[in-house]
Amino acid sequence: MPLHYLWLVLAIVAETVGTTALQASQQFTRPGPSVLVVAAYGTAFYLLSLVLKSMPVGVVYAVWSGLGVVFIAIIGRVVFGQRLDPPALIGIALILAGVLIIHLFSRTAGH
Repeated sequence: MPLHYLWLVLAIVAETVGTTALQASQQFTRPGPSVLVVAAYGTAFYLLSLVLKSMPVGVVYAVWSGLGVVFIAIIGRVVFGQRLDPPALIGIALILAGVLIIHLFSRTAGH
């Protein structure tokens, strides 16, 4: 695996942790999760800056945000008991399909 893909995976993990902590912070009223939000997002953006040395910003952002949406939807269901209706699930499936198309078929994806 090229190093920029490792940075991208870690950026996605950091963004997912940050967004999960954002929900847990209860609108920044809980200090622990609030600090984690800032640290996780700072880490995510730093790692994204490393990825941008090797991949175009449009592709990086599409993959980062797309997979973040998918993972947060799963975490929302498992951790917070949030349910999505069928149109939301279809939309998320289309986002995942878009990420897969970029990764599998795009020459600009930095393979």
